[in-house]
Amino acid sequence: MPLRLPRRTLIAAAAVAGVLHGIPAAAADAVLNLYSARHYQTDEALYSDFTKRTGIRINRIEAGDEALLERLRSEGRNTPADVLLLVDAARLWRAQIDGMFQPVRSKTLEARIPAHLRGKDDGQGAEWFAFSTRARVIVYNKATIKPEQIRNYEDLASTSLKGRVCTRSGTHPYMLSLIGAMSEHLGEAKTEAWARGVVANFARTPRGGDTDQIKAVATGECGVALTNTYYLVRMMRSDAAADKDAVSRIGMIWPNQETWGTHVNVSGGGVMRNAPNREAAVKFLEYLASDSAQAYLADGNNEWPVVASAPTSNPVLNSLGKFKADTLPVGSVGRAQVTAAKIIDRAGWR
Repeated sequence: MPLRLPRRTLIAAAAVAGVLHGIPAAAADAVLNLYSARHYQTDEALYSDFTKRTGIRINRIEAGDEALLERLRSEGRNTPADVLLLVDAARLWRAQIDGMFQPVRSKTLEARIPAHLRGKDDGQGAEWFAFSTRARVIVYNKATIKPEQIRNYEDLASTSLKGRVCTRSGTHPYMLSLIGAMSEHLGEAKTEAWARGVVANFARTPRGGDTDQIKAVATGECGVALTNTYYLVRMMRSDAAADKDAVSRIGMIWPNQETWGTHVNVSGGGVMRNAPNREAAVKFLEYLASDSAQAYLADGNNEWPVVASAPTSNPVLNSLGKFKADTLPVGSVGRAQVTAAKIIDRAGWR
């Protein structure tokens, strides 16, 4: 005869099992399983504030964008993930076309996030949303380069910059997004000609991240380079003597202010197609569009809010001033990475 345990004992055992698996033994709507490529310590306050406001506990897995996407492909329909956060439009588009997101119809998100900063919308709601932005700007060595030489991204291919241009790898999503956006504006043929001109101007083989490009410009190894603004602001806010010295040696340009505007990339996310805790997932996305969350993103990681009315308190970020941003829909920027990948391959931009 099977042993029958008291109901109270079964409940206690279930609670212990939940703890052992790292999942709180609580109602489904009190838990959010988050897969995040955002690796910024300042986001801890963001998550704590969400839990404090809603009572929803966050179980979090953090890894690089590609690692998370590969994990989700492996887990398939059985993934426990409710929300996926990524840090590039091209990666968000890849998750979208892989069928990872479900449409979300939310009056809060539709009212606060501009249409061009939302992913695919087939009338049932957007599949993903941008929650912060960062601009891709040109930095230059003030001792060797005149700012009028580099008013536009196109100027990086000018023969006057022969041997002076540094970039990170052309295969990096930040570069693919920029090159994809340029192909949307200029067409594939003109963008490829530009890419070949940039490659011809390389000071060295592409390597390192954006901070490395800034430092290389400061030392004079390069005359100009591309960087996302939050890397630059991070150095501007640093107390390290080496960072202060590097920043003093460089200038910054908002490219293409007389044409389509400076390229803007995003950090964003969406609700997973088979999210076990959908209600909590939507609440989390709506929270990310709130004034308090937008302030955490701007003040903590030097990104701009996507909600125009959100108040921020980051004097160094604000010191960069106002600029004209490219308003290409982020979905089209992501989609254009396919063209961008072909361009960088043909141009030899490794």
